[in-house]
Amino acid sequence: MANKDNQNTAKQGVFATLWRWTKRMFVGASKELTDDEKFAVEQIESPSMMAVKAFFRRRLAVVALVVLVSLFLFVFIGPYFFPMDLNYTDPLQANMAPIYSLLRVPEGLENNVRTINGFSDFTVGVSNDGEFFIWGKTKNNLTNIDYTTQMPAEIQPGNVVTAAAGSDHIIAITTDGKIVGWGNKSTGQYGYKKVESDPYIQMPVEFIEGTIDPNAVDQLVCGYQVTGLVLDGKLYMWGNPNTMLSLKEFATSDKFESGVKKVAFSNYYTIVLFEDGTVSGGNTLTFNRQSAYSSIDGKIKNLKSHLSDKKVIDIAATNNCYALLTDAGEMIVFGAIEYGENEIPALAEGEKFTSIASGTRHFVATTDSGSVYAWGHNDGGQTEVAGETAAKVYVGSKQTYLLNEEGEVTYKTGFKGYLLGTDNMGRDILTRIVHGGKMTMTIGAVAVVVSSIIAIIVGCLSGYFGGWVDLLLMRVTEIFSSIPFLPFAMMLSYVIRTMPITETTRIFIIMIILGLLSWTGLARMIRGQVLAEREKEFVIAAQSMGVKEGRIAFKHILPNVISIILVNMTLDFAGCLLTESSLSYLGFGVQQPQPTWGNMLYGANNSIVIQNYWWQWVFPSIFLSIATISINIIGDTLRDVLDPKSSQEK
Repeated sequence: MANKDNQNTAKQGVFATLWRWTKRMFVGASKELTDDEKFAVEQIESPSMMAVKAFFRRRLAVVALVVLVSLFLFVFIGPYFFPMDLNYTDPLQANMAPIYSLLRVPEGLENNVRTINGFSDFTVGVSNDGEFFIWGKTKNNLTNIDYTTQMPAEIQPGNVVTAAAGSDHIIAITTDGKIVGWGNKSTGQYGYKKVESDPYIQMPVEFIEGTIDPNAVDQLVCGYQVTGLVLDGKLYMWGNPNTMLSLKEFATSDKFESGVKKVAFSNYYTIVLFEDGTVSGGNTLTFNRQSAYSSIDGKIKNLKSHLSDKKVIDIAATNNCYALLTDAGEMIVFGAIEYGENEIPALAEGEKFTSIASGTRHFVATTDSGSVYAWGHNDGGQTEVAGETAAKVYVGSKQTYLLNEEGEVTYKTGFKGYLLGTDNMGRDILTRIVHGGKMTMTIGAVAVVVSSIIAIIVGCLSGYFGGWVDLLLMRVTEIFSSIPFLPFAMMLSYVIRTMPITETTRIFIIMIILGLLSWTGLARMIRGQVLAEREKEFVIAAQSMGVKEGRIAFKHILPNVISIILVNMTLDFAGCLLTESSLSYLGFGVQQPQPTWGNMLYGANNSIVIQNYWWQWVFPSIFLSIATISINIIGDTLRDVLDPKSSQEK
């Protein structure tokens, strides 16, 4: 038995020896010997590995590296999650402060809704018990009006019949027939004129001083500095005629004295639906040559002729587009937005539209089966209603609320708000920071690559060959370094801005300009390092072996000065970010609507924005500062760990 055990042990020893020899053949024995206590020796590390370990011993540098990598991922991957329409503008969402509660329905209203109405960045609602509610952005930064705290005393619990929200004002009707307004009234949104000479259409005096029959109210609607009331079939309108075109016509014409069923406001136009099924847009919005798209007949060349034998039962308007619904269930869309065949949803066989509502840039319609369909812009998820049913539909600016017969909110979708606010054109600051950061960092990276290539070529040739080559290249370097960088870059940017070229080509030229003007410092440093390296023995050995001069300069000497190049490229990258931002801030870089961090700051370059809309300049400057500070910290750390004479790493 003992002999058998000895034989097994011997076999295991043989296999272990064979395995050890095989492993040494392919892997080597250094690690094995180092791990063995009998041969405990200090492991040999390459200079690059020592530099990496030294770098990661610096906590601040590691934090800066993590922040910078995260920032790169944010701006280069972010555009896939934050798509941007360069031509998008929405004056109703302009200058909105950071907020994320635009979709929320107050608890006391959610299961007891009488009406919900919204036109801008705040929404109002009235419960079946007559309670008034407001949510969203309830304070106007420009006028400093807080719609909640400045609510009139006439608004009491249980005494509100209906309410509507405009771009900057609110109108409510109480149970005793009083029409109450609050918010901004500088352009006649409610109440008396400031002075008689004001060009605004004043709210009818009988509404200001008297009361109305609340049961006779057919519709109350507010828009962009305008208010409309359909009372017992008569249309009343007041507000700013400079924004709502032909407001005077609607307010004074006998045509709207009776038979009015509904009114809809876009930003600048009005359409009116009459009880007889006809539609009017006033003299400014005629349908004679208006093209449209029909859910039944497709493209319509002349809308007026198409409507001549049809009866319209419902209307709606976004900020620049209009929808008409006929008694046959035909949906007709026309206006500034060109709607293709796939825009209006296709219905099931035998199903037809029965009602239509609209937000800022989307439509929501119901059918005779109770199904809900939505189309248009979906930048906040406001059209995501597939498979939903509802008895009633209400919309905010970018929100959709579906209700059952009892007035309970069964489904809500849409825009919750802007995490970083909006600019003066209603564009999302966060989205523009993502796309602007991608543009800024791309310009900085390309400029650094261009300048580094030029500096490496000039520095290596000048330092290695010396003589007249060195003299010529250094004189050229001095000429470029004597050019005042920022003024010259501004001048060149202005020249190319006047050239008939595409924006993409112009941005590419700006990258090249930044690279061509920022290589001189690095070229001098490379020249100095090459001058020192070319006197060493390995260069003499290479020359004696007949290696070509160019190969010696770029294959033998250049790798020995790569650490200097990496450090300076890192620091120059931060400099190019600031330079591009400076040019854009001064109006000579990338132009709007294409965002960069610099031109976003340029857009906030006035006292009103700085004082009232702090988010428009604070957030871009924070991202730019974080990027440049992180890059500088990484560059300084690389300079320390790659410097063999650094006392901190000895």
